[in-house]
Amino acid sequence: MSIRVAFAGAPEFAATALQALLDAGFDVPLVLTQPDRPAGRGMKLQASPVKQLAQAHGIAVAQPRSLRLDGKYPDDALAAQAALLAARPDAMVVAAYGLILPAWVLALPRLGCLNIHASLLPRWRGAAPIHRAIEAGDAETGVTIMQMDAGLDTGDMLLAERVPIGARATTARLHDELAALGGRLIVPALHQAGAGTLVPVPQPAEGVSYAHKIDKHEAAIDWAQPAEVIERRVRAFDPFPGASTQAGDALIKIWRSEIDSTPRLSDQRPGQILSVNEAGVTVACGAAALRLTELQRPGGKRLPAREFLAGFALAPGQMLGGTGASAA
Repeated sequence: MSIRVAFAGAPEFAATALQALLDAGFDVPLVLTQPDRPAGRGMKLQASPVKQLAQAHGIAVAQPRSLRLDGKYPDDALAAQAALLAARPDAMVVAAYGLILPAWVLALPRLGCLNIHASLLPRWRGAAPIHRAIEAGDAETGVTIMQMDAGLDTGDMLLAERVPIGARATTARLHDELAALGGRLIVPALHQAGAGTLVPVPQPAEGVSYAHKIDKHEAAIDWAQPAEVIERRVRAFDPFPGASTQAGDALIKIWRSEIDSTPRLSDQRPGQILSVNEAGVTVACGAAALRLTELQRPGGKRLPAREFLAGFALAPGQMLGGTGASAA
Protein backbone atom coordinates (compact mmCIF):
# COMPACT_ATOMS: atom_id res chain seq x y z
CA MET A 1 0.00 0.00 0.00
CA SER A 2 1.36 3.40 -1.00
CA ILE A 3 1.56 5.97 1.79
CA ARG A 4 1.72 9.67 0.98
CA VAL A 5 3.91 11.42 3.55
CA ALA A 6 4.15 15.13 4.22
CA PHE A 7 7.38 16.00 6.00
CA ALA A 8 8.20 18.81 8.45
CA GLY A 9 11.73 19.54 9.62
CA ALA A 10 14.71 21.81 9.14
CA PRO A 11 18.25 20.79 10.25
CA GLU A 12 20.56 17.93 9.26
CA PHE A 13 18.88 15.61 11.76
CA ALA A 14 15.63 16.02 9.85
CA ALA A 15 17.28 15.84 6.43
CA THR A 16 18.63 12.39 7.32
CA ALA A 17 15.09 11.22 8.03
CA LEU A 18 13.73 12.73 4.82
CA GLN A 19 16.44 10.98 2.82
CA ALA A 20 15.49 7.68 4.49
CA LEU A 21 11.86 8.16 3.43
CA LEU A 22 12.89 8.90 -0.14
CA ASP A 23 15.25 5.91 -0.22
CA ALA A 24 12.42 3.69 1.02
CA GLY A 25 10.22 4.82 -1.86
CA PHE A 26 7.61 6.83 0.03
CA ASP A 27 5.68 9.44 -1.94
CA VAL A 28 6.57 12.79 -0.37
CA PRO A 29 4.40 15.45 -2.04
CA LEU A 30 5.17 18.32 0.34
CA VAL A 31 7.86 19.46 2.75
CA LEU A 32 7.39 22.10 5.46
CA THR A 33 10.52 23.77 6.75
CA GLN A 34 11.77 26.94 8.39
CA PRO A 35 12.11 30.20 6.42
CA ASP A 36 15.54 30.88 4.93
CA ARG A 37 17.79 32.58 7.48
CA PRO A 38 20.98 34.67 7.31
CA ALA A 39 24.09 32.59 7.91
CA GLY A 40 27.85 32.68 7.40
CA ARG A 41 30.23 35.61 7.34
CA GLY A 42 28.26 37.36 4.61
CA MET A 43 24.97 36.72 6.45
CA LYS A 44 23.35 35.65 3.18
CA LEU A 45 19.99 33.92 3.30
CA GLN A 46 20.50 30.18 3.52
CA ALA A 47 17.98 27.41 3.00
CA SER A 48 17.64 24.70 5.63
CA PRO A 49 19.20 21.29 4.87
CA VAL A 50 15.67 19.90 4.51
CA LYS A 51 14.71 22.52 1.92
CA GLN A 52 17.90 21.89 -0.02
CA LEU A 53 17.20 18.15 -0.10
CA ALA A 54 13.55 18.65 -1.06
CA GLN A 55 14.45 20.97 -3.92
CA ALA A 56 17.06 18.50 -5.17
CA HIS A 57 14.25 15.94 -5.48
CA GLY A 58 11.69 18.33 -6.95
CA ILE A 59 9.45 18.28 -3.87
CA ALA A 60 7.15 21.23 -3.19
CA VAL A 61 8.29 23.30 -0.19
CA ALA A 62 6.30 25.53 2.18
CA GLN A 63 8.05 27.78 4.70
CA PRO A 64 5.43 29.25 7.03
CA ARG A 65 6.55 31.37 9.94
CA SER A 66 3.64 29.93 11.92
CA LEU A 67 0.92 27.33 11.45
CA ARG A 68 -1.56 29.03 13.76
CA LEU A 69 -4.56 30.34 11.79
CA ASP A 70 -5.29 32.79 14.61
CA GLY A 71 -1.67 33.74 15.20
CA LYS A 72 0.74 36.48 14.13
CA TYR A 73 1.13 35.19 10.56
CA PRO A 74 -2.34 33.98 9.48
CA ASP A 75 -1.50 34.32 5.77
CA ASP A 76 1.44 31.94 6.20
CA ALA A 77 -0.77 29.46 8.05
CA LEU A 78 -3.52 29.65 5.44
CA ALA A 79 -1.02 29.08 2.63
CA ALA A 80 0.43 26.08 4.46
CA GLN A 81 -3.05 24.73 5.08
CA ALA A 82 -3.90 24.99 1.39
CA ALA A 83 -0.64 23.24 0.47
CA LEU A 84 -1.28 20.41 2.94
CA LEU A 85 -4.86 19.92 1.76
CA ALA A 86 -3.65 19.78 -1.84
CA ALA A 87 -0.91 17.28 -0.90
CA ARG A 88 -3.48 14.88 0.66
CA PRO A 89 -0.97 13.19 2.98
CA ASP A 90 -1.83 9.93 4.71
CA ALA A 91 0.71 10.80 7.41
CA MET A 92 3.02 13.60 8.42
CA VAL A 93 6.52 12.91 9.69
CA VAL A 94 8.02 15.60 11.93
CA ALA A 95 11.68 15.85 12.92
CA ALA A 96 13.24 18.90 14.59
CA TYR A 97 10.80 21.24 12.87
CA GLY A 98 10.78 24.05 15.41
CA LEU A 99 7.11 25.04 15.05
CA ILE A 100 4.18 23.90 17.17
CA LEU A 101 1.61 21.91 15.21
CA PRO A 102 -1.89 23.20 16.00
CA ALA A 103 -4.93 20.92 16.18
CA TRP A 104 -5.89 21.34 12.53
CA VAL A 105 -2.50 19.96 11.40
CA LEU A 106 -2.56 17.06 13.86
CA ALA A 107 -6.03 16.04 12.63
CA LEU A 108 -5.39 16.39 8.90
CA PRO A 109 -3.55 13.16 7.95
CA ARG A 110 -5.61 9.97 8.45
CA LEU A 111 -2.62 8.27 10.13
CA GLY A 112 -1.77 11.35 12.17
CA CYS A 113 1.59 13.03 12.73
CA LEU A 114 4.60 10.92 13.72
CA ASN A 115 7.52 12.60 15.45
CA ILE A 116 11.14 11.40 15.45
CA HIS A 117 12.44 12.38 18.88
CA ALA A 118 16.08 11.92 19.92
CA SER A 119 15.56 10.55 23.42
CA LEU A 120 13.93 7.69 25.28
CA LEU A 121 10.70 9.36 26.27
CA PRO A 122 9.54 10.55 28.71
CA ARG A 123 13.14 11.50 29.52
CA TRP A 124 14.27 14.67 27.81
CA ARG A 125 11.19 16.07 26.22
CA GLY A 126 11.92 19.39 24.55
CA ALA A 127 14.40 21.13 22.31
CA ALA A 128 17.86 19.79 23.21
CA PRO A 129 17.60 16.12 24.24
CA ILE A 130 21.03 15.08 22.93
CA HIS A 131 22.91 17.87 24.70
CA ARG A 132 21.09 17.36 27.97
CA ALA A 133 21.56 13.58 28.03
CA ILE A 134 25.33 13.97 27.75
CA GLU A 135 25.42 16.86 30.20
CA ALA A 136 23.49 14.84 32.78
CA GLY A 137 25.79 11.85 32.46
CA ASP A 138 23.08 9.49 31.16
CA ALA A 139 24.36 6.00 30.34
CA GLU A 140 22.05 5.65 27.36
CA THR A 141 19.66 7.47 25.09
CA GLY A 142 17.90 6.57 21.87
CA VAL A 143 15.15 7.49 19.45
CA THR A 144 11.42 7.36 20.06
CA ILE A 145 8.85 7.46 17.27
CA MET A 146 5.88 9.19 18.86
CA GLN A 147 2.28 9.82 17.81
CA MET A 148 2.02 13.58 18.21
CA ASP A 149 -0.67 15.24 20.29
CA ALA A 150 -1.24 18.79 21.52
CA GLY A 151 1.36 18.56 24.31
CA LEU A 152 5.13 19.04 24.21
CA ASP A 153 6.48 15.58 23.32
CA THR A 154 3.70 13.96 25.36
CA GLY A 155 2.17 11.67 22.73
CA ASP A 156 1.99 7.88 22.76
CA MET A 157 5.20 5.99 21.98
CA LEU A 158 5.11 3.82 18.85
CA LEU A 159 8.66 2.53 18.40
CA ALA A 160 11.89 3.08 20.31
CA GLU A 161 15.48 1.89 20.22
CA ARG A 162 18.24 2.41 22.79
CA VAL A 163 21.78 3.64 22.18
CA PRO A 164 24.59 3.64 24.78
CA ILE A 165 26.32 6.96 25.43
CA GLY A 166 30.05 6.34 25.35
CA ALA A 167 32.50 7.93 27.76
CA ARG A 168 33.85 10.16 24.96
CA ALA A 169 30.54 10.89 23.23
CA THR A 170 29.96 14.44 22.02
CA THR A 171 26.71 15.96 20.86
CA ALA A 172 28.10 16.09 17.32
CA ARG A 173 28.84 12.35 17.21
CA LEU A 174 25.70 11.26 19.04
CA HIS A 175 23.59 13.53 16.81
CA ASP A 176 24.76 11.71 13.70
CA GLU A 177 24.17 8.29 15.26
CA LEU A 178 20.66 9.18 16.41
CA ALA A 179 19.80 10.86 13.11
CA ALA A 180 20.66 7.65 11.26
CA LEU A 181 18.67 5.62 13.79
CA GLY A 182 15.66 7.92 13.41
CA GLY A 183 15.77 7.42 9.65
CA ARG A 184 15.86 3.65 10.10
CA LEU A 185 12.97 3.59 12.60
CA ILE A 186 10.53 5.88 10.79
CA VAL A 187 10.32 3.57 7.76
CA PRO A 188 8.89 0.51 9.58
CA ALA A 189 6.79 2.83 11.77
CA LEU A 190 5.02 4.18 8.68
CA HIS A 191 4.55 0.73 7.18
CA GLN A 192 3.08 -0.54 10.45
CA ALA A 193 0.90 2.56 10.77
CA GLY A 194 -0.49 1.91 7.30
CA ALA A 195 -1.13 -1.74 8.15
CA GLY A 196 -2.76 -0.84 11.46
CA THR A 197 -0.29 -2.93 13.46
CA LEU A 198 1.33 -0.21 15.56
CA VAL A 199 0.55 -0.47 19.27
CA PRO A 200 0.59 2.98 20.91
CA VAL A 201 2.04 2.98 24.44
CA PRO A 202 1.23 5.94 26.70
CA GLN A 203 4.26 7.60 28.23
CA PRO A 204 4.69 6.86 31.93
CA ALA A 205 4.05 9.69 34.35
CA GLU A 206 7.34 8.98 36.13
CA GLY A 207 10.74 9.96 34.80
CA VAL A 208 9.69 13.07 32.88
CA SER A 209 12.45 15.62 32.28
CA TYR A 210 12.74 18.64 30.00
CA ALA A 211 15.63 19.37 27.68
CA HIS A 212 15.58 23.15 27.62
CA LYS A 213 17.05 24.90 24.60
CA ILE A 214 20.79 25.51 24.82
CA ASP A 215 21.64 29.14 25.53
CA LYS A 216 24.98 30.71 24.61
CA HIS A 217 25.51 31.88 28.19
CA GLU A 218 25.81 28.23 29.27
CA ALA A 219 29.11 27.98 27.41
CA ALA A 220 31.11 29.69 30.16
CA ILE A 221 32.85 27.13 32.35
CA ASP A 222 32.26 27.43 36.09
CA TRP A 223 35.51 26.05 37.49
CA ALA A 224 33.94 25.70 40.94
CA GLN A 225 32.02 22.71 39.63
CA PRO A 226 33.49 19.20 39.89
CA ALA A 227 35.79 18.15 37.06
CA GLU A 228 33.43 15.38 35.95
CA VAL A 229 30.57 17.87 35.54
CA ILE A 230 32.70 20.25 33.47
CA GLU A 231 34.05 17.40 31.34
CA ARG A 232 30.50 16.33 30.45
CA ARG A 233 29.53 19.89 29.56
CA VAL A 234 32.55 20.19 27.26
CA ARG A 235 31.28 17.16 25.34
CA ALA A 236 27.63 18.25 25.50
CA PHE A 237 28.41 21.66 24.01
CA ASP A 238 30.35 20.31 21.03
CA PRO A 239 29.62 21.65 18.41
CA PHE A 240 27.36 24.36 19.90
CA PRO A 241 27.91 26.62 21.73
CA GLY A 242 31.36 25.25 22.65
CA ALA A 243 32.55 25.36 26.26
CA SER A 244 34.63 28.48 26.89
CA THR A 245 36.69 30.24 29.52
CA GLN A 246 38.38 33.58 29.89
CA ALA A 247 42.18 33.55 29.70
CA GLY A 248 43.39 37.07 30.27
CA ASP A 249 41.66 39.25 27.67
CA ALA A 250 40.89 36.32 25.38
CA LEU A 251 37.94 33.97 25.42
CA ILE A 252 39.20 30.51 24.52
CA LYS A 253 37.11 27.46 23.71
CA ILE A 254 37.67 24.01 25.15
CA TRP A 255 36.75 21.12 22.87
CA ARG A 256 38.35 18.15 24.60
CA SER A 257 39.26 17.42 28.17
CA GLU A 258 39.93 14.58 30.56
CA ILE A 259 39.68 14.24 34.31
CA ASP A 260 42.93 14.37 36.27
CA SER A 261 42.37 12.57 39.56
CA THR A 262 45.45 14.05 41.23
CA PRO A 263 44.26 15.41 44.59
CA ARG A 264 43.96 19.19 44.62
CA LEU A 265 45.87 21.02 47.35
CA SER A 266 43.93 23.24 49.72
CA ASP A 267 45.58 26.43 48.45
CA GLN A 268 44.75 25.71 44.79
CA ARG A 269 41.72 27.65 43.70
CA PRO A 270 39.13 26.58 41.11
CA GLY A 271 40.24 27.92 37.74
CA GLN A 272 43.93 27.94 38.64
CA ILE A 273 46.25 26.37 36.08
CA LEU A 274 48.22 23.62 37.83
CA SER A 275 50.49 22.51 35.02
CA VAL A 276 51.16 23.15 31.33
CA ASN A 277 52.81 20.58 29.09
CA GLU A 278 52.38 18.82 25.76
CA ALA A 279 49.72 16.53 27.24
CA GLY A 280 47.49 19.48 28.08
CA VAL A 281 46.65 22.29 30.45
CA THR A 282 45.58 20.99 33.86
CA VAL A 283 43.15 23.24 35.73
CA ALA A 284 41.89 22.97 39.31
CA CYS A 285 38.15 22.47 39.65
CA GLY A 286 35.76 22.45 42.59
CA ALA A 287 36.63 18.77 42.94
CA ALA A 288 39.63 17.15 41.21
CA ALA A 289 41.19 18.76 38.15
CA LEU A 290 40.62 18.81 34.40
CA ARG A 291 43.25 18.44 31.69
CA LEU A 292 42.38 20.48 28.60
CA THR A 293 43.63 18.63 25.53
CA GLU A 294 42.01 20.45 22.59
CA LEU A 295 41.58 24.24 22.60
CA GLN A 296 40.78 27.11 20.25
CA ARG A 297 41.89 30.71 20.36
CA PRO A 298 39.70 33.54 19.02
CA GLY A 299 39.66 33.38 15.24
CA GLY A 300 41.73 30.20 15.23
CA LYS A 301 41.17 26.51 14.66
CA ARG A 302 40.68 23.68 17.10
CA LEU A 303 44.13 22.49 18.03
CA PRO A 304 45.71 19.81 20.21
CA ALA A 305 47.14 21.35 23.37
CA ARG A 306 50.75 21.13 22.12
CA GLU A 307 49.98 23.14 18.96
CA PHE A 308 47.68 25.56 20.77
CA LEU A 309 50.36 26.38 23.36
CA ALA A 310 52.87 27.14 20.62
CA GLY A 311 50.85 30.24 19.76
CA PHE A 312 49.03 31.04 22.99
CA ALA A 313 50.89 31.31 26.28
CA LEU A 314 49.38 29.80 29.41
CA ALA A 315 51.32 29.32 32.63
CA PRO A 316 50.98 27.50 35.96
CA GLY A 317 49.38 29.73 38.57
CA GLN A 318 47.34 31.68 36.01
CA MET A 319 43.63 31.90 36.73
CA LEU A 320 41.08 31.04 34.10
CA GLY A 321 37.52 32.26 34.07
CA GLY A 322 38.24 35.71 35.46
CA THR A 323 40.84 38.34 34.80
CA GLY A 324 43.54 35.83 34.00
CA ALA A 325 45.83 37.26 36.67
CA SER A 326 48.31 34.92 38.28
CA ALA A 327 47.54 33.52 41.70
CA ALA A 328 49.10 35.34 44.58
